[in-house]
Amino acid sequence: MAAPPATASAPSLRPSAASPRAAAARSVAVPSGPRTVGPRRDGGRFLGVRAAKAVSGVQSGTVVDDGVQRPWKLSDARLVLEDGSVWKAKSFGASGTQVGEVVFNTSLTGYQEILTDPSYAGQFVLMTNPHIGNTGVNPDDEESNRCFLAGLIIRNLSICTSNWRCTETLEEYLMKRNIMGIYDVDTRAITRRLREDGSLIGVLSTDQSRTDDELLEMAKNWKIVGVDLISGVTCDAPYEWSDKTDSEWEFKKGQSTESFHVVAYDFGIKHNILRRLTSYGCKITVVPANWPASEVLNLKPDGVFFSNGPGDPAAVPYAVKTVQEIIGKVPVFGICMGHQLIGQALGGKTFKMKFGHHGGNHPVCDLRSGRVDISAQAFRITGVGRGAGLLAVTLPDENLELLRVMNLNL
Repeated sequence: MAAPPATASAPSLRPSAASPRAAAARSVAVPSGPRTVGPRRDGGRFLGVRAAKAVSGVQSGTVVDDGVQRPWKLSDARLVLEDGSVWKAKSFGASGTQVGEVVFNTSLTGYQEILTDPSYAGQFVLMTNPHIGNTGVNPDDEESNRCFLAGLIIRNLSICTSNWRCTETLEEYLMKRNIMGIYDVDTRAITRRLREDGSLIGVLSTDQSRTDDELLEMAKNWKIVGVDLISGVTCDAPYEWSDKTDSEWEFKKGQSTESFHVVAYDFGIKHNILRRLTSYGCKITVVPANWPASEVLNLKPDGVFFSNGPGDPAAVPYAVKTVQEIIGKVPVFGICMGHQLIGQALGGKTFKMKFGHHGGNHPVCDLRSGRVDISAQAFRITGVGRGAGLLAVTLPDENLELLRVMNLNL
C-alpha cells in the first residue's frame, strides 16, 4: 500500500523519478518531524528527521517492500499530545482510541514488569531503549494480575523473540489484554520534549475517522492530577500471600519460618514486593486500600506496610486518614505511594514533579554514610513530611527518598 504523503520531504534522501531505485523509494516517507495542530511551542524547530517505511495494512506473514517478513498486523496510528504535536506511528496490540499521561522510562529491560505495574495506571509508557520485544513475555515476570497502563510507546518492535522462558510475543500479549501499542515513532524526540516541557497528556488512536483536532481536544480535556487512581487497582477483599522468590534468583538464603506478621495495604502493590517479604520470614495479609485501620490493628500485626500505587496522594484523603490512625501504634513502613502517604500523614506536602522518575537506574544517596545505591523507581509525586528525619535523596535532583521518625517506629 502506498504511504500517505509526508509532511515535509528531504530531497537528499529521495531519488529522482528517473532513478532505477525510484519505484522502490515511492513507499518511503521522509517526514521532518511531527505535524502540528495549532502553534508550535518550540518556535517551529523540527524534531526527529527519519525515513519511515510505509507498511500500513500489511497482514501477518506478508513480505513488505524492505524484504522483511513481519509476523504481526500493521496499521496506521497517531499520538496527539496536548501541546499540539502529532506523531505518526504504526500500531501493534489493540486498536481504538485511548487517552493518558505520557511518561518515559529509561529501563533497558523489564518491559513486562512495567506493563503489569499498577503504578502506571492511566499512563502511556514510552521506552527510551529503542529495541523492545526480543524476549517476549512469560507469566512468571508479571507484577500483578493484569496490565494497568494506558498504552506502550516504543521505537522498534522486534520481529522475533529469543528467550527460553517466552510463552508469547509482546504483540500477542497486548492484543489479549486490550492494550494499545505503537512503534516506528521518534521516541528520542518525544523524550526530549517531555524533559523540556514536562509530562504531557496524549491520545493514541488508530481510528482514521477522527481528526487531529478532535484528538487534541480529548487530550486537553483529560486530567490525571487530583484523580483517585488507587480505587481502580486495589484488591476487593483481604487475602493471604504465601508465594516466595524462586531460590535460583536469591543472593542470600531467606527464612523458612514466619517470624513476623505484616499487614500490607494494597494501593497497587507489586507481586515481587510480596515475594520478597515472604522470602524473609513474613506472614503477609493483604488488605484493600479502604480497609479500616481498626480492623488492621485488631489483627495485632508486627508491622504495617503501605504499598506503591498510581496517582496523587492528595487525591486519596481516606488513605491519608488511615495512615494517621495507624502511625504510632505499630511499626510502619511504606514505598512509593505509601511513602508519600506517610509524608502527608505527618503534615507534609506533596507536589507533581516535572516528568517524574521512571527507570531502573536511579542513584540514591544515603546522607548518613554517603553511600550511593542504584534503585528502580516509578513515581511522579514527591514531597516531605514535617518532623521527619531525612535520610536519603536522589541524585542529582535531591528529591526525598527515605525518611524516619524514631519515636513513631516509622
